[in-house]
Amino acid sequence: QLTESGGGLVQAGDSLILSCAASGRSFSIDPMGWFRQRPGKEREFVAMIRWSSDWANLADAVKDRFTISRDSTKNRIYLLMNSLKSEDTAVYYCAAATTWAGNLYYVPGNYNYWGRGTQVTVSS
Repeated sequence: QLTESGGGLVQAGDSLILSCAASGRSFSIDPMGWFRQRPGKEREFVAMIRWSSDWANLADAVKDRFTISRDSTKNRIYLLMNSLKSEDTAVYYCAAATTWAGNLYYVPGNYNYWGRGTQVTVSS
């Protein structure tokens, strides 16, 4: 089970931290990541981190502003979002996979477990 927290309403330029707690089968998941779904758009990749190696990658649209990290002792991942823009407004989902998909880590279909999402709204 994945549970997100930390969403909210902020102004453009502000920062926000999202958190995702993994419970249950957390010992067998790798990687974990964040996706988002903007209004009228399909779900898209935001960031991913390998549980086994701490290797991470982010989407081009956010890589200069967002950071993904993990706390293995708490089975949590975090998404630090800086310099938020109105186009970052979306529902953010935490996701976890039981199988590493290689170069296709950005495809939502390669993740088995999903949180319910947390809304992030950036006002300009």
